[in-house]
Amino acid sequence: MTENQWKEFTALREDFKTRVTEWKTALNSLKAADGKSLAELQKELATADGVPDYPLENAVVYNTAFDSVTAESTIKLIVVGDNPGKSEQLDKNRTYLIGQSGKIAEGFFRNHAELGIDFRKNVLILNKTPVHTAKTKELVPLCKQVGDKGAGIIEKSQKYMALLAYRLQQLFSCEIWIVGYGELKPKGIFSVYKTALQELFNAAAGAFEKSFEKNFEKSVFVYQHFSMNRFTIDLKEKSKQGLSLADNLRAVGTLHRQEIFGK
Repeated sequence: MTENQWKEFTALREDFKTRVTEWKTALNSLKAADGKSLAELQKELATADGVPDYPLENAVVYNTAFDSVTAESTIKLIVVGDNPGKSEQLDKNRTYLIGQSGKIAEGFFRNHAELGIDFRKNVLILNKTPVHTAKTKELVPLCKQVGDKGAGIIEKSQKYMALLAYRLQQLFSCEIWIVGYGELKPKGIFSVYKTALQELFNAAAGAFEKSFEKNFEKSVFVYQHFSMNRFTIDLKEKSKQGLSLADNLRAVGTLHRQEIFGK
């Protein structure tokens, strides 16, 4: 990357790290109405969902993979997942998409060398929020149980993560792949993220609405999540013969983007 790109990236990285630390401190200091801590609520919700017991070591997770990026790195893609799961929050990892879904994603790019992307070297991985739950759907009851202040922090984290994705996309002029879109719908837990990201592209274009549409449409693509191999299955089902993998990826990502964002 250029000297200016490196300088801006390191500033964004440090801000990301600082924000996560602040949210972690704030959320860990909150108590639910019944006196339970954030971690206790997260574990309780996981148990109710039938998740086997696991060590909860980080209730809010910074992606330490960002610390491995150097001035010599080449960033080709931004992938946005949902939120950190069981593997991602462990002290030994603290890395997004490191569990089974991450292995599937890594395998997809490894098996399709024609894309020219190394998932662990050329991709910046973000989430829609850094707040951990064993299953994404558990964020809904978690927001209700942590009270207005806690829910406000989780909402603020979504807006920030949308801003971070947008600024990184502008910095590296690469595509954003949003994987997992069910909760981006109007009543979904990540509808805040969706609105924030769309407004950022819109605001950047100012009065030039066509410029917004062009920039947004060439930059943002939406897919099924890598979890349970849904990304690959959906891509296979919707791919058209005669088109390259890259073209089919754009077509499928555009289809789902239009479903969610209307553009």
